[in-house]
Amino acid sequence: MILETKRLYLREMNQNDFQSLCKILQDEDTMYAYEGAFNDEEVQNWLDRQISRYQKWDFGLWAVILKETDEMIGQCGLTMQPWKDEEVLEIGYLFERKFWHKGYATEAAKACKKYAFEILKANEVCSIIRDTNIASQKVAIRNGMCVTDSCTKHYKGVDMPHYRYVTYRR
Repeated sequence: MILETKRLYLREMNQNDFQSLCKILQDEDTMYAYEGAFNDEEVQNWLDRQISRYQKWDFGLWAVILKETDEMIGQCGLTMQPWKDEEVLEIGYLFERKFWHKGYATEAAKACKKYAFEILKANEVCSIIRDTNIASQKVAIRNGMCVTDSCTKHYKGVDMPHYRYVTYRR
């Protein structure tokens, strides 16, 4: 276990999480900000990327486990992401749709912010969010973040404006 909150715990993902990850990454509604659901190969690549991040940085997107049922309901964690001409520390989150609007993303994201500041000693952390992803923007705001800048990313042949929400260690 990496982190624990009142209702959740976060741990590294492993190959046994593939089917739970499919419930998230293969849902069209959940993946609208990514221009659609992933196929099995894309899900495996996503999982492999997280595992390699754990090895490289000791962090990545972690499995979010609901204590009450011990099931994986989403993923949340810290990643290094390209932003303009630099790499920035980002809190990312993506949950299975049936667990939306219950405060889980905010709860997990706040724990990740605390981890970034207290364990990693980061001076700032951000969330990079597509302009159309209002729900994720609201999570960032509840996590004490404000928009600092924007840029357009190109993914799957689509221009996608993104905002960078940032908060600083106090």
